[in-house]
Amino acid sequence: MQDLVKTYDLNLLYEGSPMPFVLKTMEEIDEQLGGIADTPHRHNYYTVIWSLTATGKHIIDFHAYPIQPDCVFFVSPDQVHQIITDPLPTGYVILFTPEFLEKNSIRKDFISNLKLFRNSDETPPLQLTPLMAERLLHFTLQMKTAFQSKNEMFLETIGAYLKLFIIECNGHCSLHENTNTQSIEVGKALVRNFKDLVEKNFRKWHQVKFYAEALYVTPNYLNEVIKSSVNTSAKDFIQNRLILEARRMVVHTEKSAKEIGYTLGFDDPSHFSKFFKNHTRQSLQEFKEGLMTR
Repeated sequence: MQDLVKTYDLNLLYEGSPMPFVLKTMEEIDEQLGGIADTPHRHNYYTVIWSLTATGKHIIDFHAYPIQPDCVFFVSPDQVHQIITDPLPTGYVILFTPEFLEKNSIRKDFISNLKLFRNSDETPPLQLTPLMAERLLHFTLQMKTAFQSKNEMFLETIGAYLKLFIIECNGHCSLHENTNTQSIEVGKALVRNFKDLVEKNFRKWHQVKFYAEALYVTPNYLNEVIKSSVNTSAKDFIQNRLILEARRMVVHTEKSAKEIGYTLGFDDPSHFSKFFKNHTRQSLQEFKEGLMTR
């Protein structure tokens, strides 16, 4: 069946090669769209959206967030999102591939350890203080200048300022209090590896024990660490990922409930329908009809 939601890649070329980084203004994008509202879509790259004066609504995987001046959104690859702004928005949109991070010596676990980019959790925006906005504007303008200049090593310059931009944002996200540095690092690694495993295996591994075995820990210990980090149990995290994917497929594909269930690893369609209704208090059809009436 056809996927009804479009996936975009960075199609800008430089010297015959795909550009791994793009910086645009919200004004440019609004002009390209002709003032027409965005449609739900996904990217195969990371997206940072900084509203300077823009207002409106940003829908990320069925969660609607208000767009307000000086707020920053972080969207991970494959998240389905839609931006609906009021007329004449201003702001910056920063796009970069995972490969761009690696080429600029930004380790894969750098992004994984951040509290900004999330694959399946809620992704509310970061509200900036005037001082934060001033610092981020400096980093953004340096990236913009380098991007427009295309001077020698301009991508390396952008990579350095992008890392500073992200670190500045991440430093202002709330942290769980923990004074044991070793415990923090062990927990961060376990949470990161668990999330990676869930993203790769949630369609076939529905039980915590499979993830615990793969991570060489007990299910109880895994639950404790996940609960302290993301405020939900490992079981709920796995099931929430399944529900999110089910919702995506209901809205953005033409698959039947039976096909969706099979795709998500449920051999019995009635078991899948019951699972969905128990977690959402709606049938798949009721969920779809509810979205259509909004």
